[in-house]
Amino acid sequence: MRRPVAIVTALVLFGEAVGIVLINAVLATVAKNQQMSLAGLDPDAMSAGTWAMGGVFGLLLVLCGLIALLAGARDRAPGRVGRIVLTGCAVVHGVLGAVTVGLVGWDAFALMMLVLALLVLTLLAYGPEPRADGRTGEKAVAASA
Repeated sequence: MRRPVAIVTALVLFGEAVGIVLINAVLATVAKNQQMSLAGLDPDAMSAGTWAMGGVFGLLLVLCGLIALLAGARDRAPGRVGRIVLTGCAVVHGVLGAVTVGLVGWDAFALMMLVLALLVLTLLAYGPEPRADGRTGEKAVAASA
């Protein structure tokens, strides 16, 4: 069950990355075409910043998707850095879900919580493996030292 969940999580994150880049592209284009500024900022700077933000967020979501995809393809838990990245992604989705409910609505909140649930399920499914002596993780390392 954990392999399909990790693969579905990766596909959802890839789709979300494309969506974030497209949304930021639209926002950047609108800001440039309308010559919009915020507190006197240059409209070209606003547009460039929006493009950069969309690209960075898209790359981060692709990175999270690759980590989940590799975990699903190998059927092994991600490494320490991979778990930290996926945990950070889950925290960001939780916070954005809380903000989204007020700004966009309950449908967007449900979508954010679905992605959060997939990330948490992936992290829990690839938790520490029990050892032969029945211990897991750091307890086994501390006991053997």
